[in-house]
Amino acid sequence: MASEEVMEWDDAYQESGHFQGPPPWNIGEPQPELAALIRSGKIRGEVLDAGCGVAELSLALAAEGQTVVGIDLTPTAVAAATKAAAERGLTTATFVQDDITSSTGYDGRFNTIVDSTLFHSLPIEGGDGYLRSAHRAAAPGAVFYILVFANGAFPPGAQFGPNTVSEDELRDAVSKYWTIDEIKPAFIHANMTAAMPAEAPFTMPAFEKDEKGRDKMPAFLLTAHKD
Repeated sequence: MASEEVMEWDDAYQESGHFQGPPPWNIGEPQPELAALIRSGKIRGEVLDAGCGVAELSLALAAEGQTVVGIDLTPTAVAAATKAAAERGLTTATFVQDDITSSTGYDGRFNTIVDSTLFHSLPIEGGDGYLRSAHRAAAPGAVFYILVFANGAFPPGAQFGPNTVSEDELRDAVSKYWTIDEIKPAFIHANMTAAMPAEAPFTMPAFEKDEKGRDKMPAFLLTAHKD
């Protein structure tokens, strides 16, 4: 992946990028849709947190005693996640700076792979490589969860917006490598409205708020497995 893309993401985590303050997806806890999976015991075995960011998902899983590897492109995020794990005494979470679209060395390892808002952040040309890489890292029978922005989460033509998807687009991309079990409507909770700069060249839609005042942005939660 190009070095300028690494720098762009690193700028966001250093709070010097497009947004005001911390990245809006940093909410200090796992995404609620994924926290519900943890509570229900659906994230099992050794876990890959794909595009982990500052890794609240990994840290929550490690706090439950699970072994997790978080991979992210961004050195600032990986350093923050590593520091947080050390401060919390979580020894079963490790973090690696790598390009998830081409990462190797984990063949057949993970029982669960979780994508907490990564897929839509990849350039179009990187999505296929990522899904192939994740499939290679998965053990037989592994489960794959993807939480991704749906069309309508951002206005058409929004600058520095993600690659939102329709249900059919998501299904077509993932089914090349994985057997899809379910795609259901979901929400990504983010401080998006608060993080948008006043001079932004577009206006965000008016979202329903959650109990903590965060925007509930339209998304899909996909569940798939490796045969």
